[in-house]
Amino acid sequence: MKIKEITAVIEQFAPLAWQEEYDNSGLVVGRPDDEVHRALLAVDVTEAVLDEAEREGCDFVITHHPIIFHPLKRFNSATAVERCVERAIRRGIALYACHTNLDSAPGGMSWQLAERLGIGSLQLLEASAKGEGVGFGVVGELPAPEPTLDFLRRVRERLAIGAIRYSDPATPTVRRVALCTGAGASMIGEARRAGADLYLTADLKYNDFMTPDGALTVADIGHFESEYVAIDILFAVLSKNLRTFAVLKSGATRNPINYLQ
Repeated sequence: MKIKEITAVIEQFAPLAWQEEYDNSGLVVGRPDDEVHRALLAVDVTEAVLDEAEREGCDFVITHHPIIFHPLKRFNSATAVERCVERAIRRGIALYACHTNLDSAPGGMSWQLAERLGIGSLQLLEASAKGEGVGFGVVGELPAPEPTLDFLRRVRERLAIGAIRYSDPATPTVRRVALCTGAGASMIGEARRAGADLYLTADLKYNDFMTPDGALTVADIGHFESEYVAIDILFAVLSKNLRTFAVLKSGATRNPINYLQ
């Protein structure tokens, strides 16, 4: 099957026009008319993921994060990025990324993660001007109020999180929860304005835990942990629409952050 036939299915769900200006979603290595036979889905392109792709006979790797964000000035195997791109070209493995366009797609990353955590009656947290329903984050309701720390423990267990960093609980229980996959510190204000008791996101800095001033509990659930759902979304989209094309979920994709317990 041609790459462009596969990417057309992905881009019907998450058009490239919905990505942010800084992003590099789309076909990173390969040509649209190239024929591919098997795809591997991962969060990142790494040497371990490419090992797996070769082992499983996959000539197309589809990831959430683009391996290239900035122009590369040389290819001399000095960095992991250079080595992966060189290897993909040499071995005929195409690389494609579906990043902020998947984050902002209606029913995309935050929507799917919220549903997995039992958060319902979802609404968009921060709308984009790129289309109706396009934007980042969601806010919704739990079926019933839940003790704040009990809810965070449940999130940790369900997402297999090594550790959750959180601010002083603003309320003893939570009912209204806002969520944004990936780095969402910039949307703390939106979560507060949406009336959330708790905001789940990733990559929070020290001062972000002070920003709510006791009006909102914020919790950092980890970048990788919040975005692993991308693999499940892409698998569902491709499996539903391309029934004769083989798609595998990577077993080698992993969190680069380790937790000492």
